[in-house]
This record gives sequence, C-alpha cells and structure tokens, in this order.
Amino acid sequence: MVHRTALEALTRQPLRFLLTSWPWRSIGYLLSGGVLGMAAWVAVGGLVAAGPRIGAVTAASGAVAVLAFVAALSGPLELRRLRLVDPAGDGRGGGWRSVGYGALSVLAVGWVDLSLLLVAAGIPGVLLTAPLQPTAPSWAAVAGPVAGVLLLPVAAYPLTAWAGARAAVARAVLVPREGELREVRRSRARLMDAYETERRRIERDLHDGAQQRLVALTMKLGLAGLDLPPGSRAAQEVADAHRMAKEALAELRELIRGVHPQVLSERGLPAAVRDAAGRSPVPVDLDLSLARRLPSTVEVAAYYAVTEALTNAARHSGAARCRISGRVDAGTLVVEVRDDGRGGASPDGGSGLTGLADRVAAVDGRMLLSSPAGGPTLVRLEIPVGTSGEAVPCGS
Repeated sequence: MVHRTALEALTRQPLRFLLTSWPWRSIGYLLSGGVLGMAAWVAVGGLVAAGPRIGAVTAASGAVAVLAFVAALSGPLELRRLRLVDPAGDGRGGGWRSVGYGALSVLAVGWVDLSLLLVAAGIPGVLLTAPLQPTAPSWAAVAGPVAGVLLLPVAAYPLTAWAGARAAVARAVLVPREGELREVRRSRARLMDAYETERRRIERDLHDGAQQRLVALTMKLGLAGLDLPPGSRAAQEVADAHRMAKEALAELRELIRGVHPQVLSERGLPAAVRDAAGRSPVPVDLDLSLARRLPSTVEVAAYYAVTEALTNAARHSGAARCRISGRVDAGTLVVEVRDDGRGGASPDGGSGLTGLADRVAAVDGRMLLSSPAGGPTLVRLEIPVGTSGEAVPCGS
C-alpha cells in the first residue's frame, strides 16, 4: 500500500512503518526548520552580545536584518519542507501567508522541533554510551546499550507523529484553497464529460430515429404525389405536405448539426470551423493551423465558442467581414475571432458573451474581449491542450 503522508503511514501500518523512509523524512522535516531557527537566534544573540562594541543601533539593525532575512527565507522553505512528510500537500501558497507562517514555524515552533529531536534521540543515545561513562554501574554497561537499541525505533513514533501534525497544520494554512480548487476542477471536468456524453446521445437518437422517419415520410409523400391526378386537390395537399416534410427535415438536420456537428467528430476543429464559416451570413477569412486532433472537450468548447462569436458578429455588430485565426502555442490553443463591426460588445449586454466565457472556463481556459466603441471587436480564446506536433493548416 502506498501512503501519501507520514501521518497516514504511521496510523495505518505502525509496524511496517519503521521499514519505510517516513521516519527519516520526518527527522529531515523537523531538522530543516529547527536548525535554521537556531542559527537565526544564535546570530541575533551574538549581535546583541556585541552591542557594546559595535553600537546598540548597529546591533539592533543587524538583528532585525537577520530576522527579516530568515522570515523571507522561511516562506519558500516551508512549502518545500511540507513535501517531505506530506507530498499530497503540494504547497503552492506563496505570498504573505507562507512568509508569515514560515517565520512562525521556523523562528518559534522550530525550537519545539529541536527539543523533541534532542529528547527522543538523546535518551537512547545516553543509554548507548553508558559503557563509556566512568561513573556508570557495571550492569549499565550491558543493559544500557540494549535499552538504547530498543528505544531508538520507539523514538521514531513520537517524532513522526509530531512532524505529521505540524505538516497537517501547514497544509491547512498554506494550501486549502488549492486543494479545493483541484476538486472543483475535477467535478467540473466530470460534469463536462457527462454533458458531452448526453449531447452525443441526443444527437445520435435524432439522427438515427426522427431524421430517418422524416426521410421515409418525405419519400412516401413524393411517391404518393406521383400517383395522384395532376392539378387535383389531393395532389395539391400531398405536395404541400411533401414540402413541409422537407422543411422539417432541413430544420432537424440543422438542429442535429447544432447539437454536435458530425464534421467535428470525424474531421476535427479546422474542418468544423470551416463548415461554420461557410454558413455564416458574414464573410469569414480563415487562418487556423493545428498540429493534430485535440482532446474532444477542447474541440467542442472551441467550436461552440467560435460559432457563438460568429453569431454575435452577425446579429449585433453590423460587421462586413470576420477573420478567424488560431494555432497551438506552448501547449495552449489560441483562437482569435475578429470582426470590423461597430464594437461596444460587453458581457453585460445580453450578447451571449458570458455563456461563451463560461464554456471556455469549463475546460480551464479563458476568454479575452476587446471591443472599443467604433470597433473592431476581438474575441480571444486560450485553452490549454498540451504539446503539439507538425501543423495541419486550414486555409481560407
């Protein structure tokens, strides 16, 4: 069984715990802070003692400088120390929170760490060196080392328990928000996957069910019209029904394309964007160059964000032309949709920009908007995708 923290290893398998690296990691955790704190206070004490010779102001200034330096160093040190006994903490706090807690941990609690180390290791150490003490009784020469050897493993338990408790407090202070944020991201990813799966199911049911029935109905109405006398009332009614069935079929196909375009699943984002640009009432220039097929969640988010931006441009901007450009740069998909319209777009204006930003944020991306009055309007999408390979262009 793999344990993620020293405290977990101690409580779940207390006997096997001694054979792992956790006791040594706990000692390293306690020493790393305690030694620095002791060095800082020794330096401060030396400056205070030298005050009569170097001047009280100089000594006080030096002491403050030493403490400030150690406090600043303690913040990053505390985040790295945490990984010794609690790698799951993955400290990324930083800022004044880590500096303040690190200074308190090293300069104040560090003395407790050292004291516990000295007591836990000192008692077995004194017993082990009993034969070297001239005043020790004869029986201690044998019993002392035996007791010292037996107590050494026992000392690992209070040391690890204290280190684990210290790490739990440090984690609670330094990284609670990061831990919660990771869980929120996982939950959001699961919701997106479930939403995408359900949307694909609806698209499949519409394509294989209702659309096929409408196709069959359209064909039957067409054949029925051929058997009726031309110009008769029945022929006219069947012709109207045939026309309405074809219109319903066209609307259903458009609905299916909106639910999840088949071209996106089969050929990827460049082809799907080209198809959307071809149906846009505003002429669109394309410059979309991708290295490979991207993760499906990224492709879906980018596609619907682009189509929403094109819809906004057609409905609200009065643009005469749009331009879509995009590529993967340093593991991030960057797509820009620019139009030459009147500008003034705002997420508060009811143009769907808020939903667009939410869709991109659901895949850990972000949307940037520039739309000054008078135009132009630029919508920039940045979505992390990882590394990429050789580019496959999508021409205009």
